[in-house]
Amino acid sequence: MFSAERLRDWILLLLCNLMWASQFVLVKIVQEQMGPVAATSFPMLIATVLLVPIVRWEARSRPIQSKRRGGDWLQFMLIGVLGQVVAQLFITWGLRFSLASNAALLMLALPIATTVMAYFLLGEIMSPVRWLSFALAVAGVVECSGVDWKELNLTSKSYLIGNTLIFISVCGSAFYNVYSKKLLERYTPLQVLLYSYYFVIAFLIPITLYAEPGAFHQIPSYTAKTWLGIALLAIFQYCLSMVIFLTVLTRLDATQASLSNYMIPFFGLVIAAVVLHERLTLSMILGGALVLLSTLLITVYEEHRNKQPASLPVP
Repeated sequence: MFSAERLRDWILLLLCNLMWASQFVLVKIVQEQMGPVAATSFPMLIATVLLVPIVRWEARSRPIQSKRRGGDWLQFMLIGVLGQVVAQLFITWGLRFSLASNAALLMLALPIATTVMAYFLLGEIMSPVRWLSFALAVAGVVECSGVDWKELNLTSKSYLIGNTLIFISVCGSAFYNVYSKKLLERYTPLQVLLYSYYFVIAFLIPITLYAEPGAFHQIPSYTAKTWLGIALLAIFQYCLSMVIFLTVLTRLDATQASLSNYMIPFFGLVIAAVVLHERLTLSMILGGALVLLSTLLITVYEEHRNKQPASLPVP
């Protein structure tokens, strides 16, 4: 009934979001010995170093004849700085001036922000199936997002700066997802990731030296647990998951791929239940099922529906 290729993409998106959901636990482990900026820049630096030989091997084994443009470096700088740097740093800074519940709710705007940017930058449109998928996803994620509605406070002036920074972070992630698709027309997913990371590191390392100057001096004192956390973040969060996501993005609209981000809260709860032995309720499970259904609709069913031949008018 459904395309095997779309089922594969759906599974790959679920795998991506499972890896992204584990970031919260890994960052918590890493930040036991370092600040939030170093906890971002160190794994990203390692991920960049790992990507260099892989991209070189790819270039030698699979030469790509594509029309490159002289100004492409500027586009890589845009997605690196306005995308990754903004997304990573502004969420870190925003959480210092806002509530966790505010952040949890504002992060739900990521697929919506991606959809809006995809409309203006890529010309993507919302079909009835996509509207239905979004409605199911929002309903499901509200059930399992962990937002404390009693604690929620988006209007207080004391949280205005933090909430604004978090929302800018969301827009940064959306911009990276959407604008990367334009570069994927001329570059491989590995190249897009590496070349954008060059600019990320060029900005993050000086910021780390300024904001957390002691981070580099403390490196010899890091425990095996901290190094394991850094390694897992570098390999899975900033390398493997991003390569998979960008690969799927070459075959799907940015709107379709972004809806899978609503699986992150549910996967985060599952990981917390397994690793931290936190309680998983029935409403959380039902919410996750709704989000799962929504991603299946927008990635698999819509493709199947679009391939159906149009019915001829009856004479």
